[in-house]
Amino acid sequence: MEKEGNGNGNVTTNHWQRLVRWRQKTQQVNGEEEDKKEAKNDASWKVKLKKNLTEGVIDPSEEFYYVWLQVMILPIFYNAVIIICRTCFQQIQENYLGVWLTLDYLSDVIYAADMIIKVRTGYLEQGILIQDRAQLKKRYLRSVHFKLDVCSLLPTDLLYLCFDIHTPLVRVNRFLHMSRLGEAMDRMETRTSYPNTFRISKLMLYIFVLTHWNACLYFALSKYIGFGADRWVYPNTSVPVFKAMRRQYFYCFWFSAQIFTTVGDTPLPDREEEYLFMIADLLIAVLVFASIVGNVGNVITNLRNRDNVFFPNHELVKVYLRSRHISKDLRKRVSDWYQHLYINKKITRENEILKQLPVQLQTEIAVSVHLPTLSKVTIFQSCEKSLLEELVLKLTPQVYSPGEYVCKKGDVGHEMYIIKEGRLAVVADDGVTQYAVLSDGNFFGEISILNIKGNKSGNRRTANIRSIGHSDLFSLSKEDLGVVLSEYPAAKRLLEEKGRQILTKMGILDESAEGQQTDVEKVEIKLGRLEGNLNELQTKLARLMAELESSNHKMQSRVEQLELELEEMDTLPLAELGGEWEGDEVLDGYGGEGLGGEGDWEREEAEGEGKVGEGGATGDDQGKEGDGESRTSTKAETGKHDLDRAVQGLDQHDGVAKAEGDTLPSHSKKEPT
Repeated sequence: MEKEGNGNGNVTTNHWQRLVRWRQKTQQVNGEEEDKKEAKNDASWKVKLKKNLTEGVIDPSEEFYYVWLQVMILPIFYNAVIIICRTCFQQIQENYLGVWLTLDYLSDVIYAADMIIKVRTGYLEQGILIQDRAQLKKRYLRSVHFKLDVCSLLPTDLLYLCFDIHTPLVRVNRFLHMSRLGEAMDRMETRTSYPNTFRISKLMLYIFVLTHWNACLYFALSKYIGFGADRWVYPNTSVPVFKAMRRQYFYCFWFSAQIFTTVGDTPLPDREEEYLFMIADLLIAVLVFASIVGNVGNVITNLRNRDNVFFPNHELVKVYLRSRHISKDLRKRVSDWYQHLYINKKITRENEILKQLPVQLQTEIAVSVHLPTLSKVTIFQSCEKSLLEELVLKLTPQVYSPGEYVCKKGDVGHEMYIIKEGRLAVVADDGVTQYAVLSDGNFFGEISILNIKGNKSGNRRTANIRSIGHSDLFSLSKEDLGVVLSEYPAAKRLLEEKGRQILTKMGILDESAEGQQTDVEKVEIKLGRLEGNLNELQTKLARLMAELESSNHKMQSRVEQLELELEEMDTLPLAELGGEWEGDEVLDGYGGEGLGGEGDWEREEAEGEGKVGEGGATGDDQGKEGDGESRTSTKAETGKHDLDRAVQGLDQHDGVAKAEGDTLPSHSKKEPT
C-alpha cells in the first residue's frame, strides 16, 4: 500500500524504505517466474515437435511448419536465379559445373522432402484439425499441387545423356514449385514485427530477380545477333576488358536496370529483334515503376494511419491553440508532451488499437500487459483472477509532463493510479518540499475509489503528488471499479474490509460514523429490494393485462364472424341451400322457437319423405334433395353450436346473462321451390 500522506503531510521514511525493498523482492520473484515460463514454453515446443514427428502429422500453425517454409525459400530462389544465368552465361556454367550439379541435386532432395511434408500436413475442416493420414494422403494426391510437384521433379537431367543436350535449361520444370514461395512470404509477413519494411524488401527482391532475368536474356540476344554487331548489343568479347565473366554480367545487369528505371540513357536499337526486346522491356518498366510507387504510397499511408491511431493529431491541436490565442508557455508544454510521445513511442490509445481484435484476445493481451502491475496493489492481492482480468480492461494509460500535478490535497478522488514508468514526488503545499518519491510499480489513491463509510478524509486526497519528469501512469476510475464489483459481491466486501483495515492503521476511520452508515445501508438495501419486488409485480400485471386484452379481442372477432355467417344463411332460400331443413336436428335444445312451430317442421319432414316438389322431381331428384337436406342440417347444427359456445363465453366473461332466443334472428320458414 502507498500512503498519499497523513493529515500533516508527513510520510515516514521507514515506510518508503520498506516499500522499496518489497518492490525489489517482487521484481526478483517476477523475473524468476518469467524464466520458468520461458523454459516451460521451450519444453512444450520440443514436445509438440516430437509428437508431430512421431505421429507423422504436422500442424500448419506450429513452428516446425513455419521453419520448413523458410527452408523452402532457398532451393526455389536458387533455381529461379541460377538456371537462367547458367544457360545464358556459358563461362559461369563451365567454371563451376561441380558446384552447380551438387546444388541441383540437393535442391531436388529438398523438393522431394517437401512432397512428404505436404502429404503429412493437416488441414482445418469445420475448425478441427484433420489428422487422419489416409485422408490427408487422398486429399493431396487429388490436388493440383501434387501434379505440379511431380512435374517439377521429373528427371529432365537425363536429357544430358540421352540427347547430348548440354544446357541447364532442361531443369526449367523446377519453376513449377514456385507456389511454395508465395505461401512462405505470406507467412513471414504475418509473423514479422515490421510488415511495412518486409513488403518493401520483398518488392525489391522481386525487382532484382526480374532485372537479373532481363540481363541474362539481353546477353543471350546479343550472342544470337553477334557481339559488337552494333552499338545496342554487348560489345565484342575479343576485347580483353569485355571478356571477363564478371564484366559481362555486371554490364548486362546495368543495361537492364537502366531500361527498367526508365532513365533512357541506352543506345538506340537497329534491328527488329532489338526493337521487340526494347518494347517488351519498356512495358515491363512501366509496370515495375507503378508497383514501386503504389507500394511505397501504401507504406506511407499505413505509417500515417498508424501514427493517427497511436498518437493524437498534433496539427489539429496546434491550429486550435493558435486560433484561441493560448499563451506561449502553455503551447510549449503541449509541444513538449507531443515530442515525448513521438520520441519515446508512447501509446495513448491502446483501447482503440485493440478494438479490432476479438474480446477474448483483448482480454488476454491486457492481462499479459497489465496483470502483474495490478497484482502489486495491496487491496487486490487476495482477489480472484477473473476479477483482476476484468479490471485490467478498465485501466487507462495517462502521461504527465514535468512539474504537472497528478492530484492535489483536498481534491475528491475519482481514480487510483499505478506508476508504469517515471518518478513522482509527494510534496508540501508550497510545491517545493518533498516528503517522498514514488517510482515504477508504486500506486496511490486506492482508498478513495472504494467509498468506505467512516473515512474522515471524505474520499479526498490527503497529499500533493507531482510528476518530476515525464511519467506514464495507469488510472482506474471509481465508476469502472463499481461496475466490475457489482458482479463480485464477495470481492467487494473483501476490498472494503481491507480498506477499513488500512484506514484504521492510518487513524482516519470513524467507527461510530461507520456504524451509523451501516444502519443507513441496511435501510437502503431493504428499500432497494422493495423497489425490485414492486417493479417485478408491475411487470407481471402489465403482462396479464396484455393477455386479457388479446383474449377479448380474439373473442369479439370470433362472435362477429359467426354472426356474419348466420346472416348469410338466413338470406338464402332453402332450395339454394340444397334441400329442406330437419327441424328436430336444427332446433335441438331450442324447442323450435324462433324458426317456426314444431308442427310445421314435422309436416315439412313428412312432405320431404314422400312428396315431390312443384317442379316434378323424379326419384333421383329426391335422393339429391335428401343429400342436400343432410348437408344443410349439418352446417346449421355446426353454426348453432359455435354460436352457442361463443355466447356462453361472453356471458361468463362479462357477467351478463342473455336469453337463448335473442341469440338467433327470427324468421319464417319458406316452402322449398
